Amino acid sequence: MDFEIKDHYLVPEHVLIRKEKVEELMAGLGIRKESLPRISKVDPAIKLLKPKKGDVVKIIRDSITAGQTVYYRIVE
Repeated sequence: MDFEIKDHYLVPEHVLIRKEKVEELMAGLGIRKESLPRISKVDPAIKLLKPKKGDVVKIIRDSITAGQTVYYRIVE
């Protein structure tokens, strides 16, 4: 039986941010990319995205109070 971790109800949506959008995003947030929390490129939730070191991943989580919350991680 094959199991796709991304389809599990407890795993939030993970999206790889295009390189050309990262600088714009960081400027809008007022931070440097290197300041983001880290996520491993072999993390099961992002493995299928085939990220490279230095890529930025957007994580969209459902929230009871806010509807959805967005987090960003840099791939190490």
